[in-house]
Amino acid sequence: MNLAEHTKTLDGIFSRNRILPVISIRRAEDVLPLADALAAGGITTLEITLRTSLGLAAIARLRQERPELCIGVGTVLEGRQFQLALDAGAQFVVSPGCTEELLLLGLDSPVPLLPGVATASEIMMGYRLGYRRFKLFPAEVCGGASALKSFSGPFHDTRFCPTGGVTQANLGGYLSLANVMAVGGTWMAPQALIEAGDWEAITRLSRDSAASA
Repeated sequence: MNLAEHTKTLDGIFSRNRILPVISIRRAEDVLPLADALAAGGITTLEITLRTSLGLAAIARLRQERPELCIGVGTVLEGRQFQLALDAGAQFVVSPGCTEELLLLGLDSPVPLLPGVATASEIMMGYRLGYRRFKLFPAEVCGGASALKSFSGPFHDTRFCPTGGVTQANLGGYLSLANVMAVGGTWMAPQALIEAGDWEAITRLSRDSAASA
């Protein structure tokens, strides 16, 4: 697949779900009930991060046991992690920043890379290679919705998934922007609720978030 096809793939993924939960698995037994709670609330695209050692196994398990969900991998920092994520079955790859190594790997990847950016210069690094879809991170620190409005001028054909500081309270301001395809965060599945196994509360938060999108 080329980058134009990857762009279409990402647009398809996020047209179905504009809310992207960013999940760090700390207990293997939480994987399926958490995914089911999110799906029950209308969120069926998940980003499983590599912030814990359980991330890759969680991706592989979800791909096998919940094939109806779209499972991406997050917090990919270097090439080895990129390949391991592909081997686990990740359907898209998300990085917190962009490096030449990751951007070049994304050119020939069988699944799309959503590289993280925080500045116009970083967008231009990806843009030169053909990338048109980016993750803005950390969104609120980088200027939030105001920054995205400014980016819409010089980068008129790019779209973003802001993550970092996005909450139920401010997600509407992001989603109202034409250059925002989705928003990511943890507010719909806070760690305290996961640890408590309060799947019904996560479903309610997910449903509220999905309704806002």
